[in-house]
Amino acid sequence: MTSPLNVVPDTNEPKTGVKKHAAVAEGLTDVLSDTYRLMFKTHAYHWNVEGPLFYSLHKLTEEQYENLFQAADDLAERIRALGHMAPLKLDDIVKASTVKDLDKTPSAKEMVTDLAADHERIAHRLHALAELAAENRDVVTDDLATARSAFHEQAVWMLNAIVAD
Repeated sequence: MTSPLNVVPDTNEPKTGVKKHAAVAEGLTDVLSDTYRLMFKTHAYHWNVEGPLFYSLHKLTEEQYENLFQAADDLAERIRALGHMAPLKLDDIVKASTVKDLDKTPSAKEMVTDLAADHERIAHRLHALAELAAENRDVVTDDLATARSAFHEQAVWMLNAIVAD
């Protein structure tokens, strides 16, 4: 029996032994697209929130968009480490993202609800990415997806707590 530590990867795989790296990179691209789009939306809500929730939302959204900005960089760098190109056009990010804009200017409470729903969708995508990464021996992407999912799940909790009755 050959030890998995002594297995030489295919010529099509990165030398790290990650299998189906193109599928993992595609999953990372989807999550990067969601992250970048949510970063912008969170920043826009940060700029435009009004009312009694202003201070708490202004502070929370600032923490979140800063985290999302760093995460976008980490995700893009992981895509590159797998030998693939990160998105080059904003249009590609918009097309790949599940994050959508509201049709109207939202109230503070609607902003919170909208952001929580987006974080929830991204956490779901990250769970799928973690499974895909694990199936393809990509412990680095699995770790990244797990950490990012924890952030998004905490964001859902915090946002929902703000508008709880």
